[in-house]
Amino acid sequence: QVQLVESGGGLVQAGGSLRLSCAASGRTFTNYAMGWFRQAPGKERELVAAISRSGRNTYYADSVKGRFTISRDNAKNTVYLQMNSLKPEDTAVYYCAAAESGMGYRTRLEAYSYWGQGTQVTVSS
Repeated sequence: QVQLVESGGGLVQAGGSLRLSCAASGRTFTNYAMGWFRQAPGKERELVAAISRSGRNTYYADSVKGRFTISRDNAKNTVYLQMNSLKPEDTAVYYCAAAESGMGYRTRLEAYSYWGQGTQVTVSS
């Protein structure tokens, strides 16, 4: 089992920044590719960003490219999502997730076995 706990969400004005953190415990963190997903009311959960086990490879949804940065600190068992230039359409519950992986990242929701409880991000206009 892998336990994931997100933090860092909150209310921010459009154009502002937030940094989400996800602390992992349980099994060996470096065995897992990690991802950040979000789900807005009435919408499906979507992948925002993903990162490989080593951190060398990353993926971003088109909607956040150039604004969000995913990173991980394997010594601290933590994955981060730096969110800049936030827009009202970024408002959602953000979840981190872990996927057993080879060398790369994972983009399919079904690949992720472990999920955090989510943290609310609200961007006001």
